[in-house]
Amino acid sequence: MRTPDEEPDEAFARERLVEAIENQLAADQPQAAQATLNKLTLVGYAREESIELMASVLAHSVGVMLDRDAPFDMPAYEQALRNLPELPETTLQVKEQEQEK
Repeated sequence: MRTPDEEPDEAFARERLVEAIENQLAADQPQAAQATLNKLTLVGYAREESIELMASVLAHSVGVMLDRDAPFDMPAYEQALRNLPELPETTLQVKEQEQEK
């Protein structure tokens, strides 16, 4: 489902990320994926919105992997899922601010 202001490449990438999250849920791997979906729906997020948040975390984790030219960091990804609805960028900014103090 493409939003009006979204470019075709962005829509394609977002759809693949959502598909990857759905595949993780179907395979129950990582287990943090299902636990996160359960938590988000329990606190009032719609399933679609929860999946979008989880896809954002996956996109962030893949971006970090590419930026660092490193393997995918599954423990960090699982932790970022568990931190939802707080997004990874927010978590990183808070940690950086705490270190500056």
